[in-house]
Amino acid sequence: MKHSSYAADKKGKTGIQRIINAFGYSIDGLKAAFRHESAFRQLLILHIVLIAAAFIFSFGPATRMLLITASFISLITELFNTAIEAAVDHTSTAKHELAKRAKDAGSAAQLLALVLLAVVWLIALWREYGLNLI
Repeated sequence: MKHSSYAADKKGKTGIQRIINAFGYSIDGLKAAFRHESAFRQLLILHIVLIAAAFIFSFGPATRMLLITASFISLITELFNTAIEAAVDHTSTAKHELAKRAKDAGSAAQLLALVLLAVVWLIALWREYGLNLI
């Protein structure tokens, strides 16, 4: 007799059903991040504004693509950070050096993504408009 578990049942799907399931899990992840993480909601608002600004300013297509890519990198990084925090908190909410290290690394990744975003925007504005921002 084969032992069946929830995880095994979910991972046992193949072909188009696996793709459909994966898409559903991704949507669930976005909904959960939006519902439970204020940082994700704040970043989403910021990036909606920045992506709109990328189209309002007269940037060329390559610059616009780079600005939008930097926004998506920040949102993706926040989702990873959220996942790390949820996994650590699920394991234990007790204070532990490794838990702190994991959470701090996720936070540092988001900081670097935001620094990247700021640098890309500053260079784009300087390049396109000659603003003395740098």
